[in-house]
Amino acid sequence: MLLYPAIDLMDGQVVRLERGLAAKKTIYSDDPVAMALKWEAAGADWIHLVDLDAAFEGTSRNLEVIREITKAVSVPCELGGGMRDAGSIEAGLATGVRRVIIGTKAAEPGFLAKAAGAFGPARLAVGIDAKDGKVAVKGWVETMELTALDLAREAVNAGIRTIIYTDIATDGMLQGPNLAAMHEMATVVPCDLIASGGVSGPEDLRKLAAIPGIHGAIIGRALYEGRMPENLRVILE
Repeated sequence: MLLYPAIDLMDGQVVRLERGLAAKKTIYSDDPVAMALKWEAAGADWIHLVDLDAAFEGTSRNLEVIREITKAVSVPCELGGGMRDAGSIEAGLATGVRRVIIGTKAAEPGFLAKAAGAFGPARLAVGIDAKDGKVAVKGWVETMELTALDLAREAVNAGIRTIIYTDIATDGMLQGPNLAAMHEMATVVPCDLIASGGVSGPEDLRKLAAIPGIHGAIIGRALYEGRMPENLRVILE
């Protein structure tokens, strides 16, 4: 299982939110590049970047710092937040990230197939954020009737090879991931599934790694609050 330390960006700062709420923000660093290098040295396989300004407001103020991160680290990066049209996808890829993550827009019929045709499916991932099994969109402020499992099936049919599944009830809460939801999703999607949300320490990562079909796991607040070893790779040995 691959490890994806998360760097969430707001106004050029590294932050973490509780359940995706901007009002519950903790600032961890004013130097995102140094943070990316730190996680790379700790054993990251990828760096998971989220542009929260773009996610909430539709406009990015972090593209330059994202470009600096991709130049500084040798591991691949992925970027999510505000990928709602071809222009934002193109701008995101131009920063040097390996792929961008489509969230809210993935639920629009036909968008994923069109994006995959324009940019190639390997350059795209779909981020499915769910609350009680239903898809949450627009920075998690709205919930749809569409289920996470149905959206995952649509993504696979559009040719998408990577899905990032977040349980927003557990995200940023250090209460452990929703293992049942992750297991259910892993049985549905025949592609690379990355688990996100709730990881509180090494044991949670070991539990996720034991689920067949889990390709990777995103680690957020647990890293920033010192709940992980300095060498992340020892967790899965």
